[in-house]
Amino acid sequence: MYQAPLKAYDQVCRTTMSGREAEAAVLTKAAGKLKECQTQWGSADGDERLNAALKFNQRVWSIFQAEIDREENPLPHQLKVDLLRLSAFIDKRIFEIMAYPAPEKLTILININHNIAAGLRSNAASLQDEAAAA
Repeated sequence: MYQAPLKAYDQVCRTTMSGREAEAAVLTKAAGKLKECQTQWGSADGDERLNAALKFNQRVWSIFQAEIDREENPLPHQLKVDLLRLSAFIDKRIFEIMAYPAPEKLTILININHNIAAGLRSNAASLQDEAAAA
């Protein structure tokens, strides 16, 4: 019953969001999936849910890696290096959780996603303020 309005809202959000806002939204979504796994650890479908959340998070960070590594990417070199190191840490942590699952191991991934999303949102807001002032 609610699927059609939700899909319409999702489509509007995607078409009106800036790139940074979209990146923040997808990181927040990934963090939410991981947090849900953490809070419902041991549930009947917990393993399935965990694998799906980890794969989603890995896909998100793989896309970021590819974008960061593009030659045309305008980010400063050191920031690119730092983000690539962070993404390597995230990959390592995901594989560790897949091999040896534990709910407390998800906390660092959740926190990283939330913190990067918050930074992207504040950056997007600053850019909008600058554009409005111009």
